[in-house]
Amino acid sequence: MRATAALLEQPGQPFVLTEVDLDEPRPDEVLVRVAGVGICGTDLEFATFFPTPALLGHEGAGIVEKVGAHVTSVRPGDSVTMSFASCGTCTLCRTGSPAYCRSFDTVNFSGRRPDGSTAVTHEGREVNAHFLGQSSFASHVVAPERAVVRIDPSLDLLRAGPFGCGFQTGAGGVLNVLQPRPGSSIAVFGAGAVGVAAIIAASLSGCAVVTAVDVNPAKLEAARGYGATHTIDSSAGPATEQLAALVPEGLDFVIDTTGREDVLRTAVESLGPLGRAGVIGVGPSESMSFDWRSILNGRSVTGIIGGSSLPQVFLPKLLELNAKGQFPVEKMITYFPFEQINEAVAAVRSGAVGKAVLTF
Repeated sequence: MRATAALLEQPGQPFVLTEVDLDEPRPDEVLVRVAGVGICGTDLEFATFFPTPALLGHEGAGIVEKVGAHVTSVRPGDSVTMSFASCGTCTLCRTGSPAYCRSFDTVNFSGRRPDGSTAVTHEGREVNAHFLGQSSFASHVVAPERAVVRIDPSLDLLRAGPFGCGFQTGAGGVLNVLQPRPGSSIAVFGAGAVGVAAIIAASLSGCAVVTAVDVNPAKLEAARGYGATHTIDSSAGPATEQLAALVPEGLDFVIDTTGREDVLRTAVESLGPLGRAGVIGVGPSESMSFDWRSILNGRSVTGIIGGSSLPQVFLPKLLELNAKGQFPVEKMITYFPFEQINEAVAAVRSGAVGKAVLTF
């Protein structure tokens, strides 16, 4: 079948709207008509180097149109959101940790199915797709069943897409991994969409001190509306000193969403004894380093993928919290028609919007 897609013809170039051809879903695959798709920083990062022609996008939600012969978890007409793919057969998948699937890079970032094929072609050329299980910068998606999560049909599909990555990642980093006790302290470095999700989750967990750290005054002001008890503008002076003044004994937890080595170092150095740092951000730094003394006294640094969640379990719970008004991320969403994808990308890059969602 044919689908309208935003194709990346060359790394770093604007997306081009065009028609692509999709395979029929295989026995373990699902065809989804996309209603809305969020734009994530990971899309923008991979757009600078992913092999082209490429079809990106990984925060999609929509309606199931067809299912393969072996698919049992969804059926045509179901409302779904989509998340990362996993092999389903390795030990980590089988024990409920698909975010750390031993084939994670292959099934999410190779641009191909596990057998090396692609479901997407453009004018006879094979397109590198299957990005994080979906490649949802398109009107239709062929996704593996394991990347598809059935959700309540009463939920707003335009809002649901970003829960599959950004919101799940931030919230899961707190709720699934750090699991702060009521009354504890946490600082979230980076107050974008992922950081805000972490801030809301920390507030829901009963943290007494929830500090947002950023260089953007508008984001810091918005963070207070999501539950931040304190904010720190790190462009106004060393964040370490400001955090030490706020919590002299050191923080219990920190989350870094920036992917910057200098920011992560500051975060770790702000921890108290037995403090835990969660590393979420994929950003400009290829490595991280610390003074060896900064991780003594029981401090630990943990990498977190996809909020360490089992999407089929965690996403419905997170969406239920949103429906009850307890996870109000819709306040940061700005909607753009799919045809305006490049304008939406520019708005995300400039920080003019918290979360851009493309609509069909």
